[in-house]
Amino acid sequence: MGLISEVLLLPFAPVRGSAWAIKQVVQEAERIYYDPATIRAELARLEEQLEAGEITEEEFDRQEDELLDRLETASRTGAGTGNGTTQ
Repeated sequence: MGLISEVLLLPFAPVRGSAWAIKQVVQEAERIYYDPATIRAELARLEEQLEAGEITEEEFDRQEDELLDRLETASRTGAGTGNGTTQ
């Protein structure tokens, strides 16, 4: 039965391959998004923007809260435990 099902499902192979590739891309994006080193670098850039007058205090507070929430999620779930790259 395995051979027959593989032959019958062969036309769907590109779809299954695409789904796998999309899943891999999403997993890597989430790893980078929740990487503590990336979040800390974004916090540092945010502080630099505030000091340079590029953003308001309210915008800083809003973005800082979002980044701290991400950092808390990452530490709680163990997400983003990659190699620490920020790019």
